[in-house]
Amino acid sequence: MADEFLLDTDDLQRRMDGAMTNLRTEFASLRTGRASASMLEPVMVDAYGQPTPINQVGTVNVPEPRMVTINVWDKSMVGKVEKAIRESGLGINPQMNGTIIMLPIPELNEERRRELTKVAGQYAENARVSIRNVRRDGMDQIKKAKNDGMSEDDQKLWETEVQDMTNAYIKKIDEALEAKQSEIMQV
Repeated sequence: MADEFLLDTDDLQRRMDGAMTNLRTEFASLRTGRASASMLEPVMVDAYGQPTPINQVGTVNVPEPRMVTINVWDKSMVGKVEKAIRESGLGINPQMNGTIIMLPIPELNEERRRELTKVAGQYAENARVSIRNVRRDGMDQIKKAKNDGMSEDDQKLWETEVQDMTNAYIKKIDEALEAKQSEIMQV
């Protein structure tokens, strides 16, 4: 029976991939002074009586590094889209041009850049904690199998595999954080 123990490494890897995906999503929501269509993803417009993402009421484009445009499909929705952007807390002042809403992205000052790098660091630390929790779950499964009669050699083999997987994901998080922080600090 002890020889039949197989740790579900695919499940551990899937959960660690989920933590990485969540980190990338959080990083995408940080405004870096560069225009990005993803910065509008959390903004919801009251369209036809229900909250609707901006990309479902118009076309979002990034024509310049510091400009996002939204070409609203329905003329009656232009005011609602503008109001949603103003109330979103993004700190962007929309400019109207018919059915096109232009969003000039202002430069970030040094103090704000430093704050954003700290926020990015917090996001990365949360991702590391998630990875470590997955690692702990894997190690608990191995300990349980050891108590059920797994050999010490097998235990060490599985623990090494889980630890190597954890180290690889922590390294990916550190690399993503470093890239995001350099992007934020770039003037």
